[in-house]
Amino acid sequence: MVKKEIKIGVFDSGVGGLFIADSIRKRLPAYDYVYLGDTLHLPYGKRSDSAIYDLSEKAMRYLFSQNCDLVIMACNTASASALRKLQQGFLAREFPNNRILGVVVPTLEVATAHGAHKIGLLATQRTVQSGIYEAELRKINPAVEMVAVASPLLVPMIEDGGDKYLDAVLQDYCAPLKGVESVILGCTHYVALKARVKNLLPKAEIISQDDIIPAKLEEYLKRHPQMEQRLSKGGTFEIHATDTNDNYLKNIEEIAGKQRVIAASY
Repeated sequence: MVKKEIKIGVFDSGVGGLFIADSIRKRLPAYDYVYLGDTLHLPYGKRSDSAIYDLSEKAMRYLFSQNCDLVIMACNTASASALRKLQQGFLAREFPNNRILGVVVPTLEVATAHGAHKIGLLATQRTVQSGIYEAELRKINPAVEMVAVASPLLVPMIEDGGDKYLDAVLQDYCAPLKGVESVILGCTHYVALKARVKNLLPKAEIISQDDIIPAKLEEYLKRHPQMEQRLSKGGTFEIHATDTNDNYLKNIEEIAGKQRVIAASY
C-alpha cells in the first residue's frame, strides 16, 4: 500500500500569501506544500463575515482534499473573521485530526516581545473592523496601545499593477501611525511594502509576517511531533488558484520563480 503524502497547505485570498509560503519553504524545505490563492473572490477585505466564512470553509475543504492535514491561514482577513469558527465547529465536527493555524496571535506575540508600548496596525477594512488584533493584544499585554488603520486600496493596487500610485496612497495611510514604535503589516500582501513603510516611518520597527510565521511554524511542529511525523518530506511545492490573469502570473514569478499554476475548482 502506497503511503499517502500529507502536506502543509498555505491559504490566502490572492498572491500575498505566497510571500509567507516562500519564506516557510526556505526555512523548512523538506516538507511538501500546496499554496491556494482564492483569486476569483479577491479581495476578502470588503466582504461580510458570512461570505468570508463560506469562502474560507470551501478553501479548507479543498486543501484537505489535496492531503493538506495542516493549513496555515495566511489571510489576515480570514483569520480575523472565520478562523475561530472553523476551528471550533467545522474541524471539530468533520476533520478532528486536521489543524488550521492563523497568523494574528503569532504576529502579536512577536510584536509585544520586542517591548513596544504603542503598536500600529495596517490591515484591510474587515480585519480592522473585526477588532481581532486589539482583542488578542489585550490578552497578551493589555498595557500596550494599538493604533489600527484600515487600508482597503492597497490589496487591489498590489494585485493589479498599481505600483506607481502606491507611494501617495501609503503616505496617507501611514500618517496616523507617526509616533508608534512598531507597525504590524496585517495583510500578507503588505509584505511587498516593507521598504516603503520603513521609509515613511523610519523610527518604527516593521513587523512583517514573512519574517514571523516560518519560525512560529517550526516551533509548532516541535511542540506537536504527532503532526510533524505525519507530514511527508518530498520537498514539493504546488500553486493552486481559483482564477488567474497576467498580473497574477507575473506576481507569482516575482515572488516564487516560474511556477505552474493548477486550477482550483470548488
